[in-house]
Amino acid sequence: MAADLARDRVGAARRGATTIADRVVAKIAAQAAREALDTVPKGATRPHASVVVHRDSARVSVSLELGYPSDLGRQCGAVRGRVRRRVEELAGLEVHEVAVHVEKLHSAHTAQDKTRERLR
Repeated sequence: MAADLARDRVGAARRGATTIADRVVAKIAAQAAREALDTVPKGATRPHASVVVHRDSARVSVSLELGYPSDLGRQCGAVRGRVRRRVEELAGLEVHEVAVHVEKLHSAHTAQDKTRERLR
C-alpha cells in the first residue's frame, strides 16, 4: 500500500502553481497597516493599499491618515515593517518595497475647534 502511494505521488513541478491576486495582497497589506497603527484618529479613513506583484515578489504602496502631533516616522516605520512581515508570511511573497503615503494629518485640537464652531 505504501508503495502504491509513493508511486501515485506527483512531483511539485508537475502539480501546477498557486497565484495570489494583487487585490488579495493589497487587502493583506491594508489590514497589516491598520494593525500597526497605535490609534486611528477620529474621522480618519482606513488605510488602503495597492500592490504590484511580479513572480514571487511584491512592491506595496500604503496610503493612510495619522493623528497629529505624534511620532510620524516611528508610525510609518512600524507600518512598513508590519506590512512586509504579513505579506511575506501570508502570501509567501518577497516584499522589495513598502512605500507609506500620509494622506492627511488629524489634529485633536482642530477637531475640538470645529466641534465648538458647529455648536454655536
